[in-house]
Amino acid sequence: MMTSLALVLFGNLTKAPPNFVVILCDDLGIGDLSCYGNKRFQTKNIDKLASEGVRFTDFYVASPACTPSRAALLTGCYPTRVSLPQVLSPDSKIGLNPNETTLPEILKQKGYSTGIFGKWHLGVHNLMPLVHGFDEYFGLPYSNDMWPPNGKFWGNLFLYDNNTKVKEIKTFDDQCKLTETLTQKAVNFIEKNKKKQFFLYLPHPMPHVPLAASDKNRGKSKLGLYADTIKDIDDSVGTIVNKLKKLNLDKNTMVVFLSDNGPWRPYGNHAGSPGEFREGKGTTFEAGMRVPGIFWGPGLISSGKVNHELVTAMDILPTMTAMASGTLPTNKIDGHDILPILQSQPGATTPYKWFYYFWPDELQAVRSGKWKLHVPHNHRHQIEPAGKDGEPAGEVTEKIGLSLYDLEADPGETKNVAEDHPDIVSRMLRMIQIGRNELGDKITKTKGSEVRAPGEVIFPPQPANIKKL
Repeated sequence: MMTSLALVLFGNLTKAPPNFVVILCDDLGIGDLSCYGNKRFQTKNIDKLASEGVRFTDFYVASPACTPSRAALLTGCYPTRVSLPQVLSPDSKIGLNPNETTLPEILKQKGYSTGIFGKWHLGVHNLMPLVHGFDEYFGLPYSNDMWPPNGKFWGNLFLYDNNTKVKEIKTFDDQCKLTETLTQKAVNFIEKNKKKQFFLYLPHPMPHVPLAASDKNRGKSKLGLYADTIKDIDDSVGTIVNKLKKLNLDKNTMVVFLSDNGPWRPYGNHAGSPGEFREGKGTTFEAGMRVPGIFWGPGLISSGKVNHELVTAMDILPTMTAMASGTLPTNKIDGHDILPILQSQPGATTPYKWFYYFWPDELQAVRSGKWKLHVPHNHRHQIEPAGKDGEPAGEVTEKIGLSLYDLEADPGETKNVAEDHPDIVSRMLRMIQIGRNELGDKITKTKGSEVRAPGEVIFPPQPANIKKL
């Protein structure tokens, strides 16, 4: 087995295995960043990542919601394959199966230190991060709206330090400190592991509602609370990168910035922007699953590139595994090593012959090249007026029939051209059937042949003790 001091080859450069940082936002829209066309406010630190790295225009998560998207990122699998297509609640009886091989587990085998600081949302109690390959954990076990003020009694919301509850999140003021606190925990982790390889996972709870901006940035944008919250995240990115540079780690660290799904549009002025795309979170239209995807790694990958190839968050696991000379899971995964694309190698193109859009356990659409086919399904639709100041409104249910879209000519999915291309429809329906047979589909009540079981939550007989910070 290679140690953390082993040498690996990147192009013509021989380096020690790189460090990895994954920064995941919650409900950030693809139209929220100035490097993706936002004209209302600037995200200078994130933009700098993009200008110095690779920014993808066609970057997808594997689900338009929290839990399944995170499961896909850490396992490299479609969420249905690991039986986590739904959003988990605090009292859910399932979570990520410990038998699944996660990215931190792979990297730990190569001598990496692994840490997560932020929102977990893949199971509680016996299925928390330390069971899945992380050495350290500090953060929330699930979404920041899963607390008594939301009107549902799930119990109180706590910050965890490893497996111990350390602080109750009682007020919106408590939430205001989350981004800064988690960023500082991440910086401390980098400092502590500066002399060895590390994998840092920073899944911010923001800008998921309820929004909460720091004292430093609240009101600073003069554009509302959502913009202030994004300023906190942009500052966090700057803090992380500056720390890497100060410790001379920037030339051997790859940073990935993305969102877990698109904007939660019923929340109106507390929701993000879908950009030019249709709908948002909880839908398989483009704005639900096409998200910002930025990779930064001076000396490791290309700089100043905008790439239009279709890649996904499921590719993070196999790519980082390859860069660390690790071993892929023995169970089947769905992601691909996209290092050739990141390094702009000649002829490097998308590894996807097709990409499936699931929500939650319905196979609703497939993309192949520029074509996207929706099969008939019900979906959320946002009408005006949307909600305001934290109260949702305007979401209704509609149905879409068999619909084919040319995403190059019509990224907003406005013109159904199925009747003009019956051969393409027929070919893509065959792709859908392959997906149904392998991964299952609730629409047709098809049971997938290659679906693995979730983990089972074991609820303790008594609440865990609470200690003070």
